[in-house]
Amino acid sequence: MRWTWAGLLALACVGTSCRSAMYQKDPNEEDAMSSNVPVFPAPAKNRCVALGKASVRSGCDDAFYLASEYTRRLSVGDEVCLEGGFGEEPGAACKARASVIDTGPNRVKVEIRQARPDSRWFQAEMRHAWYEEGALVDLYLAERGY
Repeated sequence: MRWTWAGLLALACVGTSCRSAMYQKDPNEEDAMSSNVPVFPAPAKNRCVALGKASVRSGCDDAFYLASEYTRRLSVGDEVCLEGGFGEEPGAACKARASVIDTGPNRVKVEIRQARPDSRWFQAEMRHAWYEEGALVDLYLAERGY
């Protein structure tokens, strides 16, 4: 009986609960139960709706449409700028360059490829992040002052 319990305990420890501390979790591994890839959700309220009937609302609506189209057309391999020019080709003003590595329903997964020291992404090079489409649209609007 004692050996049966020891065997069951050994089988239970094969799973993720008994991982040794000397092994670090692979940041590129995406296990649904223990994923460490951050997800940036869409904001609860659209920035353009928050403007109400202000005169800048029509410009915001146009920018919202452009951002939505740009975000929906992103595909694997596309280079994007996450800070300092989202929605444009990554140029000299871009503080954080990323590459689209996966897409899903209402989501885009990016890998940070290059970040300047003054970027909020500086410590996150080669890391992955999922963005909901609404979050990327909000990023576009925020960078244009809406």
